[in-house]
Amino acid sequence: MNTARVLAAGALVAVSLWPLAPVHAATPPPASAFFANGHFASPKLSPNGRYLAARVSKPGERTRLSVIDLSDMSVKVAAMFGDADVAYFDWVNDNRLVFQGTDYRQTYSDDAHPAGIFAVNRDGSNYRQLSKTSYEQGDSGAVGSLMKDRMLDWNHSLLGQPGRQDSDEVYAVRHQINSSHTEFTHHVLLRLNTVTGRAVPLSGPGQVSSWLLDRQGEPRLAINDLGKQHVVYLREGEQWNKLLESEAYGTSTFDPVGFGPDGALYVAARRDSDKNALYRYDVAKRQTVADALVEMADYDFLPDFADADEETLVVRDNQLVGVRYRADVRGVAWLDANGKTLQATIDQLLPGLVNLITLPRRPETPWVLVESYSDVPPRIYVVYNTETGKLIKVGGSRDAIRPEQMGRQQLVRYQARDGLSIPALVTYPHGATRKNLPLVVLVHGGPYVHGSDWGWNAEAQFLASRGYMVMEPAYRGTTGYGWRHFHSGWKQWGLKMQDDIADGTRWAVAQGLADGQRVCIAGASYGGYATLMGLVNDPALYKCGVEWAGVTDIKLMYTGAWSATSDLSDRWKTLGMPVMVGDLQKDAAQLEATSPLAQAARIKQPLLLAYGGDDHRVPLYHGEKFLAAVKAVNPNVEWIVYEKEGHGWRLPQNRIDFWNRVEKFLDKQIGAAP
Repeated sequence: MNTARVLAAGALVAVSLWPLAPVHAATPPPASAFFANGHFASPKLSPNGRYLAARVSKPGERTRLSVIDLSDMSVKVAAMFGDADVAYFDWVNDNRLVFQGTDYRQTYSDDAHPAGIFAVNRDGSNYRQLSKTSYEQGDSGAVGSLMKDRMLDWNHSLLGQPGRQDSDEVYAVRHQINSSHTEFTHHVLLRLNTVTGRAVPLSGPGQVSSWLLDRQGEPRLAINDLGKQHVVYLREGEQWNKLLESEAYGTSTFDPVGFGPDGALYVAARRDSDKNALYRYDVAKRQTVADALVEMADYDFLPDFADADEETLVVRDNQLVGVRYRADVRGVAWLDANGKTLQATIDQLLPGLVNLITLPRRPETPWVLVESYSDVPPRIYVVYNTETGKLIKVGGSRDAIRPEQMGRQQLVRYQARDGLSIPALVTYPHGATRKNLPLVVLVHGGPYVHGSDWGWNAEAQFLASRGYMVMEPAYRGTTGYGWRHFHSGWKQWGLKMQDDIADGTRWAVAQGLADGQRVCIAGASYGGYATLMGLVNDPALYKCGVEWAGVTDIKLMYTGAWSATSDLSDRWKTLGMPVMVGDLQKDAAQLEATSPLAQAARIKQPLLLAYGGDDHRVPLYHGEKFLAAVKAVNPNVEWIVYEKEGHGWRLPQNRIDFWNRVEKFLDKQIGAAP
């Protein structure tokens, strides 16, 4: 089998040379063009490649599930609701689809639970509701009592893995909740018949937090992340045997990625390197094979979960032919000559774009799906006929955006004060001279996540369209850049992580790109925390701050009351936070010194603060306590609460309102015009 050594940085150079038509002075797109709900999303080929399903909506309408017959490009609506929207979906087989409902017109508070599982044939026939929605609360007037008795309760959702896709069955999970209803405890796997509604619970190795299917659609891995240990079990025959055990939030030998068509397990592992690579794992010997299948010099191997719908391992005709990954750009490392040739052909037809190819599992037609984007156009989707060479656009994620008005994006690296190399994405205003620009430093949340990829981004492009240079630093603690980069961010909230952001800001000023007198820092969640600590630590550097859903007191993260819909579990608070953020007792002085609430009196710069009234991850009292403290010394504070919103703005009208407020605030403080 071939080994792919991905030259991700070279790919970035190629796509960044895409030419744009010149644009003269024009009114920038409204905030709604950036922050309204998308109108075409998650297209998926049927296993045989004859049909393409997608979530589609028009302005003012609900999101429906539509199916395109690729033989004649005719479109049929398979499923739609008058009072709800289609969310995640997948093909059950070549004729049938399964999907979950939601309500994009309600906030996180109103739509806290999965709004039902449903199934339907691609022509709209044989519709069936398979689980109760959170709104039914007992009896359902929409279905008969016999059908209701067969429905699963509301606390079920789809597993999110396709399985074999050659029967009427899929996998679902039942989310078990503790007695106080504060968090999910474990997940029970069920085999669900989408025609009859019959669900059969499957046995596992005790309590399981996540499952992984093999290529035959059978559960092969079970992961327990519920206690002090991280345990991976492998099903061998009828037995579940322990494959891996490591300390929670410690160093793990490997992370499972998926099973190949031959039953082999593929894992992401560092071995003796600083960077993760993809390896084949010998389950009999309990070790990885010698040579990496996919590796990158400057990046960890990260499975491409950007869409959350595509499998990392690309299989066609029961052969492993490619691997999806994330680096500076997303891509597919092709392992066979046909895949490489196909990629080269499509790249020639769609020059200057990242072109991500999806193959049907069991192709009966010559069609493949292509997702295309760069830093200036948002995602568009086309189908390509490998026999005729014909390309047909089937949809776009944001058709209101004119690519020729968008700013170019560049990946840069700068040195932190201790010598660590810090990557950053910089987005420039279209048509502006790259000199002395007003700068918004946009800090990603997490913080222990990958952050932004190269490519069109609504927040950065909105700000750039208003005349601002936008810098997104991948400060230490960000994942994807190796163990050293990640681990050096542990227990560095407000310290070296904060220094990395300030050092990047000073780099941009020193390079002559940014005007040092017109710099604002902004971010959400951890990014909101870093915004406030930036104003504390470097008051001469930042002239203002925009903070939403931000942590203001690290100690409150320990004592906050969470809910089953939050991903901040008791396990994270007792095992993760003491190691990665700071111990409540041992590091009490550090947590006090690096909490914005305790340092509020030092913040004199203008501030825009926004919170969700029903945020379970960073509850509203983080903002309320900080507002009371900072307003005692700072009259230049704007305050917004979006009632019933959670950790971020679900309703498009709230997103649009917020970013319009940000535009006005920035214009007043560091205005794009000199």
